Amino acid sequence: MALHDLGAAVRRLRENTDPAVAGLPGGRRRTRGLRREELAELAGVSADYVRRLEQGRRHPSAGVVTAIAGALRLGRADYERLCALAGYAPVDGRVPREAGPAALRLLERFGGTPAFLADAAWNVVAVNGAWFALQAGGPTGHDRDWNVAWRTFCNAPRGISRTDERAAGFRAMLAARLRDTSLRYPADAALAGLVDELRSTSRPFDTLWRAPEPVTAYENRAVFRHPDGADITLDGTLLEVPGDDLMAVVLTAAPGSADAARLGEVVAASGPPSVVRVGPPGPPGPPG
Repeated sequence: MALHDLGAAVRRLRENTDPAVAGLPGGRRRTRGLRREELAELAGVSADYVRRLEQGRRHPSAGVVTAIAGALRLGRADYERLCALAGYAPVDGRVPREAGPAALRLLERFGGTPAFLADAAWNVVAVNGAWFALQAGGPTGHDRDWNVAWRTFCNAPRGISRTDERAAGFRAMLAARLRDTSLRYPADAALAGLVDELRSTSRPFDTLWRAPEPVTAYENRAVFRHPDGADITLDGTLLEVPGDDLMAVVLTAAPGSADAARLGEVVAASGPPSVVRVGPPGPPGPPG
């Protein structure tokens, strides 16, 4: 148990909590966020307990972790992280799959830029029309067609390719993020089933799971082969959507490049809906 990490997380969350959100009077304050005494009262513990906890000198019970999360009005993702740091399975600890209105609007705002939303287990939950315009990688009929990790390790779409170095980095990143997710959601049976299937069917994944490689950044440059034969090189950028514990992956071409021009042509020639919720069984064209 990383008690010092847990204490640092509690202090950071306390100092960044708006008193009004926690139901306390606002006004002029000498310190940021909540005072220790205020958090203690809301969580039903002593101020000294909170101080020792933040110093990494107390191991809270699962009930105290839940009480602190409630006092700070934490979102699901922050609550899951506190539970993981304390060594507990969170209450109803399942990976959130629902994309809220704000997350869906994020996809809409990208317009002509291919983008999709995935949950913390890499299940794609929504895509925008520009992604469908790429037409890269058709469905296989498998229940996990819309899981990026499964498609990458077990059934890579033929319409997407990477250099060996970038493919290795992409696989390492997927495995590392799935390990982090499994720590935060230890009670999620669907996530455990995904990991078991990946480990039993993909030797590269099992190797990365047993001996994780250090990952410093998201790396996802890939070449997308459109059905008309044109290749479009795109760079993937990962954006966190912390409130829903989702990830937005956005694919862009270098400004002024032939790839950017070709992407614009492909998107302009298509007419799909702006945003589509997906998942099993879902419409064709799962991301890879």
